[in-house]
Amino acid sequence: MASCNTFATSTPNTTQFATKKAHQLVQQHILLDSHIDVPYRLEEKWEDVTKATGTGDFDYPRAKQGGLNAPFMSIYIPASLEKAGGAVRMADRLIDYVEAIVGRAPDKFAIATSVADVKAQFKQGLISLPMGMENGAPIDGKLANLTHFYQRGVRYITLAHSQSNHISDSSYDLRRQWKGLSPFGKTLVTAMNDIGMMIDISHVSDDAFYQVIELSNAPVIASHSSLRKFTPGFERNMDDAMIKALAKNGGVIQINFGSSFVSSPAQKWYEKKSKQEKALAKQFGKDSKEVSSFDEQYEKENPFPFAGLNIVLDHIDHVVKIAGIDHVGIGSDYDGVGDSLPEQLKDVASYPNLVQGLLNRGYSDADIVKILSGNFLRVWQQVESNAKQAVEK
Repeated sequence: MASCNTFATSTPNTTQFATKKAHQLVQQHILLDSHIDVPYRLEEKWEDVTKATGTGDFDYPRAKQGGLNAPFMSIYIPASLEKAGGAVRMADRLIDYVEAIVGRAPDKFAIATSVADVKAQFKQGLISLPMGMENGAPIDGKLANLTHFYQRGVRYITLAHSQSNHISDSSYDLRRQWKGLSPFGKTLVTAMNDIGMMIDISHVSDDAFYQVIELSNAPVIASHSSLRKFTPGFERNMDDAMIKALAKNGGVIQINFGSSFVSSPAQKWYEKKSKQEKALAKQFGKDSKEVSSFDEQYEKENPFPFAGLNIVLDHIDHVVKIAGIDHVGIGSDYDGVGDSLPEQLKDVASYPNLVQGLLNRGYSDADIVKILSGNFLRVWQQVESNAKQAVEK
């Protein structure tokens, strides 16, 4: 989840680029996107996403158009709630929203809590709604809460978000209080393995990542991350050594579509904007008119450098080059990165464009199916199997 900037841009027709074959591939196979921020979007403004909506990146008609049938609903918890309190209540409330979507349209959506659910619901023509928790703050230091949220349908936890919490250091937080995982975080990794909860290392510090890899007896995921090779110095993304370690673990990196995640110019645009805004706040005060008018003026003078489809494809290509085809997938961050999405990937109707790009670069149908869902489902299945074996021992 990121700040939702609104930029002046035209939304291209998402159907013009993709060929009939690209549309067939997304319609005939499971398409799993491991990170879509619909629940928090509904927290900010309720909309009935079972019908066409005027805003946002996701609704039922566009999902059907794009072939999306297994979007992980992100149970996003702001980092501020770690100290302020209320993380557990918010998580339960956002899960309620996902259940409400299914309750409004059980002929369109279904809660999915297993790989078997996703496959069965796909055959029934339903859109599966599995859930992942972005930020482990609602665990609140209690393994009983892990059980609670597993029972409510959550199947992965992003250990931290934009600030370090009681589980892990964050890549965004300069205060590395744990030098990786906290003692409880290390206990939690084992407990997540045992219960069958996927461990998501998006957002955590590099030290925390390597500690997770060392501790976990199941493959781990990066639910919505991209590559540091294309955004030098941006620790939120993964470097080549981390991707190789993730592959050795059997895990998968799900590529984030946000322009600042895939493109260095967009990343630098945000860095420059943040630096200038902080300087104004220091000089005039954070509630000053200079600060309140800054965003509009900055964006007018510095048009946002949107990424394009090709750079997203470059990220996928690079993972395949250094780690193999079995370790990359889709974690778009739709509804979580505001209006910063690349051209030709503006909403959930756009997946055929991504597939067309892969076809144009010579990917086989079988490899494209792995990227669409096969790799992630393999990891999820392995996490389920490991947990079952743990119970049987």
